[in-house]
Amino acid sequence: MQEEGVVRIRSVKPEIRVLGVDDGIFAPHTKGMVDIVGVVYRGGYWLDGVMRTKVIIDGMDATEKIASMIIKSPHYDQLRVVMLNGITFAGFNVVDIKELHKKLGLPIIAVTRERPDLEEIRRALMNLSEFEKRWEAIRNAGETIKVHTREAEEPIYMQIVGILERDAEKILRNTSTRSNIPEALRVAHIIASGLAQLKEA
Repeated sequence: MQEEGVVRIRSVKPEIRVLGVDDGIFAPHTKGMVDIVGVVYRGGYWLDGVMRTKVIIDGMDATEKIASMIIKSPHYDQLRVVMLNGITFAGFNVVDIKELHKKLGLPIIAVTRERPDLEEIRRALMNLSEFEKRWEAIRNAGETIKVHTREAEEPIYMQIVGILERDAEKILRNTSTRSNIPEALRVAHIIASGLAQLKEA
């Protein structure tokens, strides 16, 4: 039986339109805003577009800002999947991927290179305001699943909402063309980091 809200992707085409979202670098223990960059890719080969927003360092606005960025984009109607570089942005501004899925009506795949240490995250969150809301968003991300996207490279880890595990795995494999992470995420990281360095120059 298919879980309610899960999008069954009948055929993962090579040119499936995906969005990769990552944040820029920033100095630890600072206040202010951090750039969030979204990169639209067709599969793992063709860059189709770029979008940007800003979120507060250690704030509570990442879910809302990312959703708004995507909905306002001219690419929104063509997107099939949204991929995030983890669920914490700008420090511990946590994205509630269940809520993001509801707002967008799109499957969400949060990708990390290492398995998240939930106890370490919990301890860090206890030092911030609205701990319970942040921790609930962490818990809403669900099970962490190991995925081998490329045979010769290290595995990555994903947390998913609104998509079957096997479909998410296939999408990650198909879009990870130059490294063990999807190209949309790799390029989003490069652009977001570049924007941060331009500000410092």
